[in-house]
Amino acid sequence: MTEPAEVHRAAPDDAPVCAAIKNAWIDATGWMPRVHTRDSVEAHYRDVVYADREVYVTGAPADAYLALSEDHFVTSLSCAEPGSGRGKTLLDYAKGLRPRLALWTFVANTGARRFYLREGFRQVERSDGDNEEGLPDILFAWDSRGTVT
Repeated sequence: MTEPAEVHRAAPDDAPVCAAIKNAWIDATGWMPRVHTRDSVEAHYRDVVYADREVYVTGAPADAYLALSEDHFVTSLSCAEPGSGRGKTLLDYAKGLRPRLALWTFVANTGARRFYLREGFRQVERSDGDNEEGLPDILFAWDSRGTVT
């Protein structure tokens, strides 16, 4: 396992790298439909994710990132090298920033589901695929007291 890198606030120049990590994951994941072109994913990261959320990265250039909304939602967490420990590093950092966190992950993403359960998240809701991908997903929540409401 690679030694986790220090977390730092992303710079605007990290947006294309983070979008590339997301695009690579989409391309490598057989069950994940591509609903946006690679270019539109990059534009979304530049114009929406980096404009509206706090984004934290590990590495230079970024090799993993976490996007966090103002309230408490992790809107994206992705690593160039799954299993590197970078996702846990970023999630632990986010736990230090917020007393509670929530996120959606796809039912088909069994690795992510195991990861979030291992990290103290609990399932609080399921959808039947009411998202742009049309895939069932699960809302997970965590709070610093160990109780999820």
